[in-house]
Amino acid sequence: MLWRHGQTTYNAEHRFQGQRDVPLNALGRAQAQRAARHLAGLKPTEIWSSDLVRASATATYLARLVGVEVQHDKDLRERHGGVWEGLTIDEIRQKYPEDHATWDPPGGESVEAVADRTASALGRIADKAGPGSLVVAVGHGASLTWGMSRLLGLDERVTGGLGNCCWCLLSRRGAGRWRLLEYNVGALPEPVEVAELGDDD
Repeated sequence: MLWRHGQTTYNAEHRFQGQRDVPLNALGRAQAQRAARHLAGLKPTEIWSSDLVRASATATYLARLVGVEVQHDKDLRERHGGVWEGLTIDEIRQKYPEDHATWDPPGGESVEAVADRTASALGRIADKAGPGSLVVAVGHGASLTWGMSRLLGLDERVTGGLGNCCWCLLSRRGAGRWRLLEYNVGALPEPVEVAELGDDD
């Protein structure tokens, strides 16, 4: 399971975060707590996270519920955004129109480099997991999406991104046969108590 971190102030302001270590804001903490309650029911056996605080804090909410220690892998980090980090999307569009058109930040990582390192990290993590186990990898919108696309053999530049605190579920058979089961899940209602359902429901 690939799970994106909760919202940060940079997300709310539409700023390019990249590898700046921006913490979750109040909404992001609430999102992580809520999503963790849903994911805990799946009984993950391992939790891995980017070492950036917004991802590791998100992972911690789930780790507390299921009693699993968070392990960190810096290759799950977000794309390094070069000179774009800290700028709003409007500022990027105005100052770097040609680079914005191709979404290639000057001085930053290429899409291909991010896809390679994230897919490699996800493969390593999957290799360590036992058969039939559920591993949660907590990271970032671009890096998780591009890494997933690389594993599935899809074009990284056409895959839509993950929303804050949303997740996708993949399965793997053998050494390299990946399959996408769920994508960008997270806008779920609160769990319904059985007592709330009537006879006609």
